[in-house]
Amino acid sequence: MSELANLRDASSRMARVDKVAVWGGLAFISLLAWAYLARMPQGTASMAMMAMPMGVPGAAELALVFLMWVVMMVAMMVPTVAPVVLMYAAITRTDGRGPGIRLWCFVAGYLAAWTIFSAGATLVQELLRSLSMLTETLRTSPALSAGLLIAAGLYQLSPLKNACLSRCRSPLSFFMTDWREGARGAFVMGLRHGAYCVGCCWLLMGLLFVAGVMNLLWIAALSALVLLEKVSRHGVRIAAATGVAFIVWGAWLLTGRPSLF
Repeated sequence: MSELANLRDASSRMARVDKVAVWGGLAFISLLAWAYLARMPQGTASMAMMAMPMGVPGAAELALVFLMWVVMMVAMMVPTVAPVVLMYAAITRTDGRGPGIRLWCFVAGYLAAWTIFSAGATLVQELLRSLSMLTETLRTSPALSAGLLIAAGLYQLSPLKNACLSRCRSPLSFFMTDWREGARGAFVMGLRHGAYCVGCCWLLMGLLFVAGVMNLLWIAALSALVLLEKVSRHGVRIAAATGVAFIVWGAWLLTGRPSLF
C-alpha cells in the first residue's frame, strides 16, 4: 500500500510540474508577443505600410508586415490553446516518458498553422494597400468594414464555424481521432488542431482591419472572444450572439452612421 501511495504521490507531483511548465512556457511566449506588439505600432507596422505607399513593396517591407501578423497571432492564440496542450501533457504522461519535447513540437505545429494564415493575411493587407483601401492606421473604409462585420457575423452562425469550434472545444475527441506518436506526430497533431482553429477564427482575425490592425484594445477584445468561445461552457452561444452583434454593427455602418472607433 505504501508503494502504491508513493507512486500516486510521485505521479501527482509530476502532473503539477507539467502544469507549471506548460503554463509558464505558454505565458512566457504570449507575454513576449504582447510586449513586442506594444512597441510595434509606431515602428514596424507604420514603416512596413508607409515605406512605399505608391509602389510595390520590397521583400523587407513585406517581411515586416508578415512578422507583425505572426506576432499578433502568437499573442492572441497561444492562451487559447493552453487547455489542449495540458491535455496532451496529461495523455503523454501515462506512457512513462512524459511529454518532453513532444509537447513543444505540438505547440510548434499549432503555431505553424497560424504562421501560414499570417502569410495569407500579409498578402490580403498588401492587396488592400495597393488598392488604396487602407488608411494610415491600417483601417478599412466604413463600407468595407461593414462588409467584413456582416461576413464575420454570418460565418459565426454557419455550420462550418460550429464544426471547427466543436473540434477546438473538445480536445479529447480530437486526440482520440487524430492521435500520432512521436515528436513528428505531435507536430502534425498541432498543425491539424491549428488548422481547425484557423477555420474557426479566420474571419474574426479579418475584423482587425475594422478598428486598425495595430489597435491593441481591439486585439485584446478579439483575443478574449476567441478564448471564451473555446473554454466557456457557453462558447457556442457566445459565438452565435457575437455573430448577430456583428451583423447589426455592419448594418449600422451601412446606414452611414459613425463608426464605433
